[in-house]
Amino acid sequence: MGWGIRGQYGHETGAMIAGVLLALVLALLFCPGVPAARVARAVAWGTLAMGIGGSMTYGQTIGLTQDPAMVGNWAALRWGMLGLAVKGAIWIGFAGALLGMALSGCEYRWREVVGLMLTLLVVCFVGIRLLNEPYDPANRTLPPIYFSADWRWLPDAALKPRREVWGGLLVALLTLLAYLAWRRDALGLRLGLWGLAGGAVGFPLGQAAQGWAGWNSEVLKAGALRELLPLINWWNFMETIFGAVIGTALGLGLWLNRARIFEGTPQTMPAVTGARVNEAALPGWLEGILLAIHVALLVAAEFLAVCWFSAVYGFGLVMVTVPLVAVAGGRWWPYLVVLPLVMLPIAGKTVIAVVELGTPADAGWPWVFCFVLPLALTSIASFRFGRPADPTRPAEWFLRPSLLLLTWLFLGLNFVVFRFPWPWEVWTARTPNALVFALCAVGLTWLALRRGHRTRPPPCSPAAARNSNCRPSAAASPPFTSY
Repeated sequence: MGWGIRGQYGHETGAMIAGVLLALVLALLFCPGVPAARVARAVAWGTLAMGIGGSMTYGQTIGLTQDPAMVGNWAALRWGMLGLAVKGAIWIGFAGALLGMALSGCEYRWREVVGLMLTLLVVCFVGIRLLNEPYDPANRTLPPIYFSADWRWLPDAALKPRREVWGGLLVALLTLLAYLAWRRDALGLRLGLWGLAGGAVGFPLGQAAQGWAGWNSEVLKAGALRELLPLINWWNFMETIFGAVIGTALGLGLWLNRARIFEGTPQTMPAVTGARVNEAALPGWLEGILLAIHVALLVAAEFLAVCWFSAVYGFGLVMVTVPLVAVAGGRWWPYLVVLPLVMLPIAGKTVIAVVELGTPADAGWPWVFCFVLPLALTSIASFRFGRPADPTRPAEWFLRPSLLLLTWLFLGLNFVVFRFPWPWEVWTARTPNALVFALCAVGLTWLALRRGHRTRPPPCSPAAARNSNCRPSAAASPPFTSY
């Protein structure tokens, strides 16, 4: 559901829809009894991490596998699928690694996160120069490894090749995984590898369905599905399949490594930073300053027509740097990221979409129901959850209502963008996807409302709690189980 809805909003902030829903579900399944502040940090990091890969262009890569001019070209199909596997692996690899880092027993203080993100930005720039250059479309000069529209497939076509950045993000991801290995963060490293595998399989698998339809369009028009074919949005179903695969991969990876969730750390602690209490925690006033800076830059990058600014702060690694640091050191930021900050660009893009679909710009209802109401609800919820409270309050206290709230807000906003495709009215190309998303929302609602037997693990041994090593014996930290 999250990845399918992401397709209507696109890029980094759209991908965070899938990130927040996936992180909430995994946290609710695997650690509902852990102190809320610790889990909120993990959900926030998982949300932000899913947005990093949104900087990669992939529309023309998909075109290599299905455009009418490419139908029958097996070499282009293989190259396009390889490109999707590479880009999918990078995209979900970041999501798995950062989610695993936040769920592991390793402590990442905000100063360490600053150094890590600056390093990743530098190596990303180096990777782009090495793997995604030269790029001079005017003279038909493209990188040696290029997965978008290329004159080698259509020598005489008037193409507009897109700039690719997958090489830089690949180098940054490999650097992050090497850092996790050096840091001895087993969960972060393993979940990152599961993300690599899930993305490498999920993107080509989802596109296989859409590509099959493109390659067999004439057969389908004459077959039994000729009445149904115009009602199938193959692109959206490609995204839905991709989302199902990556959710399965990260869920399976976390289940297989569930004994490493918060491994070797005390099970009770004050809910101040979402990690261990330390003198480096950000003061409230600094959290407020960082929030104002990020919101201003995010709004400018998403909604103002300043190309160079959007290219800088709209780049995934840049966009998530301030929030990742603030979440690592702040009390309010984890809840702000999970709720109003992930909702802000989605609500704004929904209003824009409504206006573009023909609603007068001065109409009041899009602003009230698509912007003000979602932001008000999520902001109130974030302040409710972030208030100082019992440090041992279990995470399900905020996981369940957050999952319910975001599920139905995202479904409702997407339903507006889909022009309200009610199933009892004449079906359009949006109706099948809307029904799939509605069924998913019902399933998520059942999960959020279901209350099973929850067990809380005993505290770690004193020796394990004092040990700064992130890999104590498995016996010292039994898995968090829920149902």
